[in-house]
Amino acid sequence: MKISIIGASGTIGEAFLEHFLNSSETEKLYLFSRSEVSNQDARIIHQYIDIEDEGSIEKAANTIPNHESLDYIIVSTGILHTDNILPEKSIKDLSYAKFSKLYAVNTIGPALIGKHFIHKLSRNSRSIFAVLSARVGSISDNILGGWYSYRCSKAALNMLIKNFSIEARRKNPSLIAVGLHPGTVESSLSKPFSSNIRSDKIFSPEYSVTKMVRVLENLTYDDSGKLFAWDGSIIDF
Repeated sequence: MKISIIGASGTIGEAFLEHFLNSSETEKLYLFSRSEVSNQDARIIHQYIDIEDEGSIEKAANTIPNHESLDYIIVSTGILHTDNILPEKSIKDLSYAKFSKLYAVNTIGPALIGKHFIHKLSRNSRSIFAVLSARVGSISDNILGGWYSYRCSKAALNMLIKNFSIEARRKNPSLIAVGLHPGTVESSLSKPFSSNIRSDKIFSPEYSVTKMVRVLENLTYDDSGKLFAWDGSIIDF
């Protein structure tokens, strides 16, 4: 298999990398991230990418030779908070800065990755474009409110995935586009909120990725455009 991972230096991206490195079926791994990847496996080709810069995304995509046909593209980027941005508890916490930053990373970045990368996927066999999304991006599942900019950016991402799936049916019938909800994973993203979650509901990155890869392996063409949780269940938009 030939696989591309965007966001390969993040917690979940690294777990995807280690998972595929442990598979004898993995021929080549095209990795993209802002930070270096320390692993020196001969199957790895690493390039810099800034998903908030379309020029950087296009340049990164062009490093994949035209003769290569990828089996998987996995977009494992995302942001919930920074030192200056925290999830909103109230409408009073809304700001342009929060919305613009979270949409830039969670929605616009994956959209432009799709624009420049998706044609690299195989047309001759089943291929997958998978993006990390979140259950809180489901409108029908929202019963708590709050987290406005994160919820909205992920809801928009889910619509983006649906759009990709519709166009793929016309341009590349072998392509499956899906969103993946990894669950609550031990990471810097979830750490500030983990005290409110039962310990058995917090997953190691390795466990979450193992489950998500199993979801990818079992996808059919009818699954394109859907959002899947780590356990294979479908999350309604």
